[in-house]
Amino acid sequence: QVQLVESGGGLVQAGGSLALSCAASGSIYSINDMGWYRQAPGKEREGVSCISSTGLTINYADSVKGRFTISRDNAKNTVYLQMRSLKPEDTAVYYCAAKSKTSRCDTSDVEVWGQGTLVTVSS
Repeated sequence: QVQLVESGGGLVQAGGSLALSCAASGSIYSINDMGWYRQAPGKEREGVSCISSTGLTINYADSVKGRFTISRDNAKNTVYLQMRSLKPEDTAVYYCAAKSKTSRCDTSDVEVWGQGTLVTVSS
């Protein structure tokens, strides 16, 4: 079983940047597809970006394309989400997750969730 711990959330002004990290433990991390998801107040949890185990397949939600970048370092068992040009509507709890191998970035594919980290973007 993979265990996931996110870090890097916080308060930032609109237009600013934040970088999230997700440290994974567990021997099967390197074969998992991974993803970042978020849940805004009063809204359902949604997929933000997902990356395959090799890092060769990446997808992004339309709302973050061109602003967010996902990456992973399997040697460090870590997944990253670089967020730029942040908007108030990006405010949410961001969750790292290990997911099954699908082409989607859907919450139904998640096998293990992290505890989440809060990102607040002020206007």
